[in-house]
Amino acid sequence: MISDEVIKSPCILICVLDSDDICQGCYRSAQEITDWSTLSTDDRKNVLVAVKDRYQQLNTHLLL
Repeated sequence: MISDEVIKSPCILICVLDSDDICQGCYRSAQEITDWSTLSTDDRKNVLVAVKDRYQQLNTHLLL
């Protein structure tokens, strides 16, 4: 079965990289941002999992 699923960029137009090259708007790495347009659907899903993990790690004080 061929999927027509499109995974849109998580960009929210707050493009500021921290000292670890992680965007403070979408939590993707600079490399993930650069590669996004050429990633497969599965690879984009993997990036979104990493984004969720980064968000939680960097914002644990907000989750309490």
